[in-house]
Amino acid sequence: MDRLAAMETFVRVVETGSFSEAARHLRVGQPAVSKTVAQLEERLGVKLLLRSTRGLTPTESGQSFYERAKRAIDEADEADLAARGAGASLSGRLRVSAATTFASLHVVPHLPKFLAAHPDLQIEVILDDEKIDLIEEGIDVSLRMGDLADSSLTARRISRARRLVVGAPAYFKHAGVPASPDALAAHETVVYARGAGRDVWTFRKGEAETTVTLNGRVRVSAGEGVRAAVLAGMGVTVASEWMFARELVTGDIRAVLTDWTIAPIDLWAVFPTGRVASAKARAFAAFVEEQLALAPKLAV
Repeated sequence: MDRLAAMETFVRVVETGSFSEAARHLRVGQPAVSKTVAQLEERLGVKLLLRSTRGLTPTESGQSFYERAKRAIDEADEADLAARGAGASLSGRLRVSAATTFASLHVVPHLPKFLAAHPDLQIEVILDDEKIDLIEEGIDVSLRMGDLADSSLTARRISRARRLVVGAPAYFKHAGVPASPDALAAHETVVYARGAGRDVWTFRKGEAETTVTLNGRVRVSAGEGVRAAVLAGMGVTVASEWMFARELVTGDIRAVLTDWTIAPIDLWAVFPTGRVASAKARAFAAFVEEQLALAPKLAV
């Protein structure tokens, strides 16, 4: 038995909670995964997994083996990279999760460059606006925006963007440009409806501070829908500079009230808790950080 390969299989079974999901992630048949785990249990002489109607859970021995096996796999990857030098190409599989709109605009278009630098690497990008369980889904690194509610997460901030009041030039042509945050009450607004507090914003200018509630007739639960509505001239919205980065530079979208500031939004690279981030995950986070730093930005 290839011990490292067997460890990788067992780790994937624990992280996904089933033989079938582990097989799907590993791109092998389910019988092969079941056989590998059975051989591991036979070699070690202990039961590693408990099987029930709720799925698979590790025994006490299985949990201990999982934690050490995961470290061994990560250290083996690090050893390979160290032996090949700092410029070595990454290999294997990398699973990344990110919000749909952000990844479509700022991650996926740059993947060819990252893959060209690492021809032996495979990337799976899971696009989901919900915060998925990294361990359960076998995610190596997740790109998350905003405040991190869970303080136990292993995370690194890789970028920060301004929040701006934006709208299409055609909308401002017929509705006028708001002269102050309070004037937004008289404007059509497009509200990103996912999560609490999306329609209440605090604006600051020097010592002045005002809080405004957007009373939009259009509420959209996905970022791409907000983009489409604003680009169609349906009203203004408060959005991160990332959401309309290209259009702000080309002039297809205009930022207003730029002498006022709104709390910026952070982008975090989040790694599975309880383990050292893999070299692949760290390299990908650094790559995204670099691409965002190089992207043209609106001067306001």
